[in-house]
Amino acid sequence: MNLGSPDSTEVKDVKRYLDEFLMDGRVIDYPWLFRVMLVKGIITPFRAAKSAAAYKTIWTKDGSPLIVFTRQLQKALEQVIDEPVEIAMRYGSLTPGHAFDKLLEREPDMEEVIAIPLYPHYAMSSYETAVEHARETHRKKKYPFKLHFIKPFFDNPSYINALAENIRPYLNESYDQILFSYHGIPARHIHRDDPAVKKRCLALEGTECVAGAPGHTTCYRRQIITTSSLVMQQLGIPVNKYSLSFQSRLGKGWLEPFTDKRLEELPKEGIKKLLILCPAFVSDCLETLEEIEERGKEIFMQGGGESFRMIPCLNIHPVWVSTLKGWIGDLGKGNKEMLLVP
Repeated sequence: MNLGSPDSTEVKDVKRYLDEFLMDGRVIDYPWLFRVMLVKGIITPFRAAKSAAAYKTIWTKDGSPLIVFTRQLQKALEQVIDEPVEIAMRYGSLTPGHAFDKLLEREPDMEEVIAIPLYPHYAMSSYETAVEHARETHRKKKYPFKLHFIKPFFDNPSYINALAENIRPYLNESYDQILFSYHGIPARHIHRDDPAVKKRCLALEGTECVAGAPGHTTCYRRQIITTSSLVMQQLGIPVNKYSLSFQSRLGKGWLEPFTDKRLEELPKEGIKKLLILCPAFVSDCLETLEEIEERGKEIFMQGGGESFRMIPCLNIHPVWVSTLKGWIGDLGKGNKEMLLVP
């Protein structure tokens, strides 16, 4: 399961996609009427044409890169496991229902489906909405099989190893710093389950969450810090050689520091040679290929940078494919620890 994409770069298709995406109450968590006025009255009328132009810069002959990479992952996985694999998107044409129907065509007596949301970290606007959307489809259409989900894998050793091996070849280049650019979310999404987070964590420079606090297990900020730290430890990178930032903000009150601002500031701080990666995404997409590799590079180089290299997402890296194969094999052996509790 992945995020989704417009059917084409035509403005009408991009507008339809943006309407569906931004009207999701887990993405913009305002009351429905206000959300309608904001999204359909302000955001999409002004954003659709700009987004369509951005998609055109990365669109391939086979369509959206995110869809292409996800299909490639599906095919790569089917070559190494016996079970059938289909893809679903949270938004757009490739719905969970479409995937469920295709699986049933291939396996009419199928008893169980394991869904793998391709979001390493938990956030209500990504992992949670994908899971609940698939669950709702499963429930409404009364599919006969059981449906289970892989839980967020931000600290799973196999995932950390895959991410490290994806980064490793780029460490042979000369660089001053590695920047982990994660997808941003509104700060209120973090402290919705634990109001004390606003004072204890978000208002401070510290990075430690308090174990046992109401929002601890689903804290996006804690999870992205954990991922970055574990990967850098595995690669032997000292803490002064990497940093974190947040991209793709939509409005005020989002997690900081902002990636675009940091890309402007880093050269002034003596960081002239940059490696950057986007681990909130498993597949390269608009937010990595256009926002970071194109616009981000332009900001950094115009600010005085000398070299800028974006490390691709995992996509179909052999170690990542092997990781998924291993998880599926473990589930087949009865290891349920990696499944989300219903």
